Amino acid sequence: MVALMGVMRRVSLIFKSKANKALDRMEDPRETLDYSYQTQLELLQKVRRGVADVATSRKRLELQMNQMQQQSDKLDRQARDALSAGREDLARDALSRKAQAQSQLNDLGGQYTSLQAEEEKLTGASQRLQAKVDAFRTRKETIKATYTAAEAQTRINEAFTGISEEMSDVGLAIQRAEDKTEQMKARAGAIDELMASGALDDMVSGPRDDIQAELDRMGASHGVEQELERLKGELEQSAPRQIEPGTGVTDGQPAHVTHPVDTKSADQPQAGEGT
Repeated sequence: MVALMGVMRRVSLIFKSKANKALDRMEDPRETLDYSYQTQLELLQKVRRGVADVATSRKRLELQMNQMQQQSDKLDRQARDALSAGREDLARDALSRKAQAQSQLNDLGGQYTSLQAEEEKLTGASQRLQAKVDAFRTRKETIKATYTAAEAQTRINEAFTGISEEMSDVGLAIQRAEDKTEQMKARAGAIDELMASGALDDMVSGPRDDIQAELDRMGASHGVEQELERLKGELEQSAPRQIEPGTGVTDGQPAHVTHPVDTKSADQPQAGEGT
């Protein structure tokens, strides 16, 4: 049972924390401020209605007091008239009624004083509450404007940095498009290589002739060999030649060689000359 209670407390704590986090994300401070201001306005309206009700009750007591005062004054005149007429019994009855009216008038006067004090108290509270509501409204609008500006700045910064949900989605879409483009380019290159090697056929131009393809490759190889020989010949003609030891040849031309004169042969007469 103890373990079960512990698990239930943990589940309750997790649920409350999750709910609080969700509510925090959903809560908009501007809406909360507007709701608080509306609540204060409703309270102020109730206080004003209370002031009006107390003032109405005071006014009704005031009318009753006036009527009672008029009744008391009338009974006083009647008592005087009865005494003047020699009717002491009527005068006594009138004075008795006047006393009752005066007693009621005194009671109404006490209630009137109490209502008047209550009205003054509610009026003062209404004025203080009105000042508080006005100050709250000014503060509310300032906070809302500041929050709106901060929210806009945050969205702009998130858009610039790419960490906002919208921009992150755009960035992921761009990345996916680039990946698909690179994949398509690689596929196109692979297909070109397979078609060039003969592994795949061009279905539009018809099936590929293997014999003709082999002849084309042989022709291309022969052309490469001829081009290679031509380049080799050009390089050999343009490269300078060095003198080989003992040959006396430079750049393909024989060097001038001075032979020694055979003096012995020069002093002897040539054949056919006279002796």
